[in-house]
Amino acid sequence: MSKVWFVTGSSRGLGRHFVEAALARGDQVAATARNAGTLDDLVAAYGDAVLPLELDVTDRAAAFESVRRAKEHFGRLDVIVNNAGYAQVGAVEELTEQELREQLETNLFGAVWVVQAALPYLRAQGSGHIIQLSSAAGLIAMPLGGAYHASKWALEGLNEALAGEVADFGIKVTVIEPGGFATRSGKNPDPLANGHMAEPDPAYDGLRRRLAAVAGRQPAGDPAAAARTLLTIVDSDDPPLRVLFGQGFYPMIQQAYAERLKTWADGQDLAAQAHGELEHADR
Repeated sequence: MSKVWFVTGSSRGLGRHFVEAALARGDQVAATARNAGTLDDLVAAYGDAVLPLELDVTDRAAAFESVRRAKEHFGRLDVIVNNAGYAQVGAVEELTEQELREQLETNLFGAVWVVQAALPYLRAQGSGHIIQLSSAAGLIAMPLGGAYHASKWALEGLNEALAGEVADFGIKVTVIEPGGFATRSGKNPDPLANGHMAEPDPAYDGLRRRLAAVAGRQPAGDPAAAARTLLTIVDSDDPPLRVLFGQGFYPMIQQAYAERLKTWADGQDLAAQAHGELEHADR
């Protein structure tokens, strides 16, 4: 049976490839973008199989309305893909309040609004699959990516909690953690290379130079292959909660998690000291 998709950030990048792969195999897609005109070519190619919707995911009311229109148009919703997002680049000290808030409004709150809008329909159906685009940057952190990491790490925890909340309703959750992909939007293997840049503080110029010297060394993935893999995941009866897309970051993630476990293990004396004696727990 064909599936009905709702995909945010459909105008370019991985989101566009996901939409095209779903449509090419005969599925139907409610494709959203901040500028619906960027979806005209999809409508020309696939006709009524695609419903173009203009959506800024930071607008909660608009997210609810877009999901409602998609459900009303197609009669059901099977796959919800939270793909819209961007990377804010800058040292923590360099970030303005507006830059940090806008990063979280788009990457985190925008995803929450779409999920909240879709869940009543998915619960009523007793089925559905929520796909959250996170990032390898949701698992490890690098200097100058604090805002982006904050948004993606938050999505990791949010969707792990969500998976436990909706499992009894027949709803599945999968968090996709891509590395770098060579998409039409110019993304390269450096996950922060094409982000929004904070006003630089000269104090961090040396750090920027050191990072620039090693940036972009991870191999770029094929976005068409990523789209085919997503089709495999949404067709699975037992999809994973998390899956990396791309190979280059796995050794880095292994090292990061090993170091965290060692840090906690080495700190067990401090953990016990902080716990204190049970008889003093009421103090």
